[in-house]
Amino acid sequence: MSEIGGMGTRRFGRVNWLGLYTLAEREVRRFVSVWTQTLLAPLITAGLFLTIFALAIGPTRGDVMGVPFIEFLAPGILMMTVIQNSFANTSSSIMIAKVQGNIVDTLMPPLSPLELVLGYMAGAVGRGLFVAVAIWVGMAIFVGLGMENPLWTLVFVILGSAFLGGLGIVAAIFSTKFDQMAAITNFIITPLSFLSGTFYSIETLPRAMYYVTHANPVFYLIDGVRYGIIGKSDSSPWLGLLVVSVATGAVLWLCWFWFKRGYRLKA
Repeated sequence: MSEIGGMGTRRFGRVNWLGLYTLAEREVRRFVSVWTQTLLAPLITAGLFLTIFALAIGPTRGDVMGVPFIEFLAPGILMMTVIQNSFANTSSSIMIAKVQGNIVDTLMPPLSPLELVLGYMAGAVGRGLFVAVAIWVGMAIFVGLGMENPLWTLVFVILGSAFLGGLGIVAAIFSTKFDQMAAITNFIITPLSFLSGTFYSIETLPRAMYYVTHANPVFYLIDGVRYGIIGKSDSSPWLGLLVVSVATGAVLWLCWFWFKRGYRLKA
């Protein structure tokens, strides 16, 4: 009997390790089995972004934050690609299961709401890390991108993957058809990632947009990874860590709550 509604007796102890591992493994296998779409394609897309900017304005653009424009741009493109892929991993998994009617296969096993969230998060964070490493290696080879603060980079990549992975769960649970999911992606997720200092320093923005950008958690993800890779940032990485941690905690709590209530999941 499903634990989503709080019913049923657990016979696996406080944590169903086998069930959690199985769900996490399934989510990781989902993107690994189609690696040309989930890992190679993001690498090529990031490369195209860098190539276009390098050819269009790279030679004429001065330094930004004391580093060449391409080096400033590269960490933002890396993080933008990571969060988009993390969102896609959880949202597509749940959305496809809902539309095809096999979401019950995930809800029926004796998994608690927290275990469901962690299982789906494993796929999102795993895909985010794979994408981040692949893009960084490519940029290190072709752009000469280094790594000033590896620990900061790792922390923000994991937090970003978890935050957008959680938003993917929320979007998929809320949506009842692919059109709604596409609208969320196009009108919420894409603007959040593009208007977050990915392609520019926010110091150049008008004051109104400057303060609006500071209300966007994705800005702190982009800024944090930029600090980790090139050692430069628009704001304090500690402030970014606080904002992103709170935002991620809030989103994951909502995921847990909706799984616990069976919101838009139960027939």
